Amino acid sequence: MNIYEKIVEILKEKKETVSTMESCTGGSLAGTITNVEGASATFQYGAVTYSNDFKIKMGVSKEVIDTYTVYSMETAKEMAKAISAYSDSAYGIGITGKLGKEDPMNLGGSNEMVYISIFDKEKDFYICQTFTAGAPSREECKKQIIHLIGIIFFKYINKK
Repeated sequence: MNIYEKIVEILKEKKETVSTMESCTGGSLAGTITNVEGASATFQYGAVTYSNDFKIKMGVSKEVIDTYTVYSMETAKEMAKAISAYSDSAYGIGITGKLGKEDPMNLGGSNEMVYISIFDKEKDFYICQTFTAGAPSREECKKQIIHLIGIIFFKYINKK
């Protein structure tokens, strides 16, 4: 049983749900979760918000983006909380960052840093983690990020 199968199993047992708002991972997390049989009982919604405008439309504060940049932990936290609220999920996961390439629309922030936030609505609590993208390809970076999130999320919900 892989880590996402374990996550889905735990969420089903606890009757809890999760939703995602992804930027640089392009829906890879939502895809990984929904590849698990029975995930429909736990997965509420997945949004891929590459543009700042759509992050804002989904509930991320424009002021946070303007103050901290779209590539920041503050934005990842806003993404996690906004998607949890939008989908009425117990958990929201927000991911933003760059996978080794400069973004001409958003020049701030490191070109290798990814910001991950998991929001627990019941406890009004965030788990935050950064990831340095160093893999040779975007695809491999995404796989590493999804694996890291799986470990962090599993440990959290398993002990809660």
